[in-house]
Amino acid sequence: MHTKGFAILAKGLYKRYGKQQALQGFNLAVPEGTVCGLLGPNGAGKTTAVRILTTLLHADEGTAEVAGFDVRRQAEQVRSRIGLLGQYAALDEILSGRQNLRMFARLYHLGAAEARRRTDELLERFDLIGAADKSVRHYSGGMRRRLDLAASLIIAPQVLFLDEPTTGLDPRSRNEVWTAIRSLVADGTSVLLTTQYLEEADQLADSIAVIEGGRIIAEGTPDQLKARLGGDRIQVVLHRAEELPAAESIIRRVTAAEVTVDEDRRQLSALVQQRVVALTEVARALADAEIEAEDIALRRPTLDEVFLHLTEKHEEVMA
Repeated sequence: MHTKGFAILAKGLYKRYGKQQALQGFNLAVPEGTVCGLLGPNGAGKTTAVRILTTLLHADEGTAEVAGFDVRRQAEQVRSRIGLLGQYAALDEILSGRQNLRMFARLYHLGAAEARRRTDELLERFDLIGAADKSVRHYSGGMRRRLDLAASLIIAPQVLFLDEPTTGLDPRSRNEVWTAIRSLVADGTSVLLTTQYLEEADQLADSIAVIEGGRIIAEGTPDQLKARLGGDRIQVVLHRAEELPAAESIIRRVTAAEVTVDEDRRQLSALVQQRVVALTEVARALADAEIEAEDIALRRPTLDEVFLHLTEKHEEVMA
């Protein structure tokens, strides 16, 4: 397996639990210094893949390398080069943030002086100096998650695995974790992120792999995956529902595309090729026809729509 330039490279991974096939030919390549978002519904195989790549579980078949080392034959070398942040915080709530980090540092066999230095460095990096000597039980959700992320970085890993890192966090706390992740990537850390928050992947990932039924069913940048749904759409909301037929005719003529009509919301939408030109021409044509629009906007497909489209399509194929 050729791994130069790749932080993670998996080929043909299979894993079975009894009669359940968790992974079925899982393939993944993550270039160094990038964030890869691994998306999939519950039970798709995300956590199983992460457990194999982090040496916590052996695959039944296939090979995988992380940071240039085989996850099965060179597990110790892999572990010394990775960090793992699971779905739930692994912190001692009685200890302070500083004490937690020093404890983790000593578990990684750092000397006392180096443990203190690394702890102070991480507390500052994750903006936890002010709360460093408070018991973790008094931390907010965002602060706990930042501390947990700091603990996973004690050894400055080349590759960081984030398994649904913001589950259960409020929007403010989620943004705090996103900021911390961006900072890590800027310093050269490679990241594999599993998440069910599609906005999170859209915000953070350089590339996305969609997993369903234990295998990757689609890969690409967020924009490439969105383009699968046909690109940008123009949306028009009318003031009067009785003008929907006339507006539909105008939008079809201007865009040369099929128009979707939602009568309850008085909304029409159609695919467009030239975004600004289409918006201008539709607005002018509606005004010339004296059709009042409450709102005219351009929108791109969301990752939520892409995800639903891909997984539903895969279910139809497998049925």
